[in-house]
Amino acid sequence: QVQLVESGGGSVQAGGSLRLSCVASGYTYSSDSVGWFRQAPGKEREGVAAIYTGGGSTYYADSVKGRFTISQDNAKNTVYLQMNSLRPEDTAKYYCASSPSPWPTGDAYEYNYWGQGTQVTVSS
Repeated sequence: QVQLVESGGGSVQAGGSLRLSCVASGYTYSSDSVGWFRQAPGKEREGVAAIYTGGGSTYYADSVKGRFTISQDNAKNTVYLQMNSLRPEDTAKYYCASSPSPWPTGDAYEYNYWGQGTQVTVSS
């Protein structure tokens, strides 16, 4: 059974940093894409970043380019999202998801396994 578990969320002040982790069980990251999505109350889900675990190519939403970095550690079967220079508008619940596609994308319909999410709150 495939499971994705996120961790690392929390509350920080604007300008601070957090690192989210997405650990997979039931399968091994090797030739799929893993994405990070976020959803704030009353807003649509947004694809934030994604990585192809078989080659390292990445995708970033314009809203996070230069501030967020997605990376992988295959030995730990973990994908990370390093978030720097956080802003109040980054406040949301963050989810990781996996896709069989080798092209990382922010389109949620490409992803078929989802974690339960971790809350990120940025105060001004």
